[in-house]
Amino acid sequence: MPKILVIEDEESVRENLLDLLAAEEFETIAAANGKIGLNLALSEAPDLILCDMMMPEMDGFGVLKALRQDPLTVTIPFIFLTAKSAKSDFRQGMDMGADDYLTKPFTRAELLSAIMNKLEKYANLKKYLSAQTGAQKLTPRMQLVERELQLAVKQKYFEGFEIYYQPIIDIKTNKIIGAESLIRWQNSELGPVSPAEFIPLAESNGLIIDIGHWVLTQVCEQINNWRKSGIYPLTFAVNLSAIEFNEPELINKIIHLLNFYNIEPGCLELELTERMIMQDVHTAIYTMNKLRSLGVKIAVDDFGTGYSALIYLKQFPINTLKIDRYFVQDVPNDYQKAAITTALIQMGHNLNLKLVAEGVETEAELAFLRQHNCDAMQGYLFSRPLPKLEFEKFLASNKSLPV
Repeated sequence: MPKILVIEDEESVRENLLDLLAAEEFETIAAANGKIGLNLALSEAPDLILCDMMMPEMDGFGVLKALRQDPLTVTIPFIFLTAKSAKSDFRQGMDMGADDYLTKPFTRAELLSAIMNKLEKYANLKKYLSAQTGAQKLTPRMQLVERELQLAVKQKYFEGFEIYYQPIIDIKTNKIIGAESLIRWQNSELGPVSPAEFIPLAESNGLIIDIGHWVLTQVCEQINNWRKSGIYPLTFAVNLSAIEFNEPELINKIIHLLNFYNIEPGCLELELTERMIMQDVHTAIYTMNKLRSLGVKIAVDDFGTGYSALIYLKQFPINTLKIDRYFVQDVPNDYQKAAITTALIQMGHNLNLKLVAEGVETEAELAFLRQHNCDAMQGYLFSRPLPKLEFEKFLASNKSLPV
């Protein structure tokens, strides 16, 4: 059964919680204050934490902040228990990364409902990460990749990493309207290492937080440099992992980067996958609304390949739907793909969303997208991902799509 850590300084409340959880056959561990609770969270790796908000020495906010800064505990579901019901306390807790908030006194049903909901989310996240990394033992090659990745991120300040940019083109005007930012790694020992190799490793060992922050910083700095050099405004998309999206400091990091580099928020678009959002729809919508309130754009990547999100789509505060390359490849000759792609374009437009087709490689695919009024495209038909200087030259070339 799942292991639940109870952090509560009132002994009677703590014992009642432990008895209730034991009756439901949960494994339990308990702490009488925040410091002990934090140590137990790090040593016992619980599946969920119930934590009182107001405690001596270290309160619940302090416990939560420390947990969300450690890669080993950043994703553990955290539920506040408190007698306070002020909206400001609720908002502070949620902004710091709490998953839920129960006001005392709460019923057994309310507690169990909150626990089961968050355990399901955590199980989905662990399943997602294990699917990325594979359950099997790392091969000798991957062990070497992981070692070099640790060195590159922690000691060599991202030596060998570079951002490439794949242009995104408006199909009607033939103009470049933005680019997707893609990380590349050229290692001195291994040569070029595919993102398909090192990103899942980074997600499993916690390095993805550092890597993601580096990517966002590089892109924001480059947007500022290009603005200063007179390049017309473009939108640059950055992919977020599930762990980054759930990181409590995400909003503050975005605010800092926008202010530090003095860039228009609309020049930055964050790409989320459908699967990430569907892990916890309500929390995802809350985070997306916070991002949109800053003026940052949001795109849903690989739409149609993950969970069935159609019933939620109108609730998502997003700007862009990206049609996965699977549906685009050979679409003129595949009736099912054509039907799905056409429906996605029409549905997106009905919701006032921009539709971007990924992986466009042939003129026939482009003609189909143009015929059905897809807004934009990216793919090797127009350009492969380019390093910074080549991307600048490409912009200056004024290359157009085939008509």
